[in-house]
Amino acid sequence: MPTSPGSVSTQAQLDCFTAATADFPGPKSLANSAGLLYWPASQFDWIRPGIALYGIAPDGQRCGTDEGLRPVMSLRSRLIAVREHPAGAPVSYGEKWRSDRATCLGVVAMGYGDGYPRSTASGTPVLVNGRRVPLVGSVCMDMLMVDLGPDAQDQVGDPVLLWGPALPVEEVARHAGTIAYELVIKLTPRVVRTYRDSDRER
Repeated sequence: MPTSPGSVSTQAQLDCFTAATADFPGPKSLANSAGLLYWPASQFDWIRPGIALYGIAPDGQRCGTDEGLRPVMSLRSRLIAVREHPAGAPVSYGEKWRSDRATCLGVVAMGYGDGYPRSTASGTPVLVNGRRVPLVGSVCMDMLMVDLGPDAQDQVGDPVLLWGPALPVEEVARHAGTIAYELVIKLTPRVVRTYRDSDRER
């Protein structure tokens, strides 16, 4: 079902459902996350939110926070190397990215073997020590590289956020040419899960 708030086909589907079920007794259910957020008329007796439970917007052009949702999932890692990198030198497979200045590169323990998409393009934001830096080069199986900047003071072991409340997964998905749904379900068993109950880790 289309998710955009003004979709003509969604209104047609809603009209069809309403007409088809008009003579049937009992509770009705039609609204998914998009219906819950954008289509009040689709909210009959029951709703079935899905992606909204993660605090993620079903409309790929928006973020969950735009809808008053709170993201509940974060993907975190750490720097495993920091290296000086000369101007003009390439990075990663295929040498698709070259630095236009001398800089420092950070290597993050996260790759497509963990479920972070290989299609993610250079320039995708990553948070290192709470600041945005761009992913550079091709995502590898076990690691990815970020441009920390020429004056970086980051060190091995420093925290990295790939997505979470401070970096919407919807934004990362757009850089990867996919949807947030795919990112949150494709993490592999290599990624350690930590579940929290309110503010208490369990």
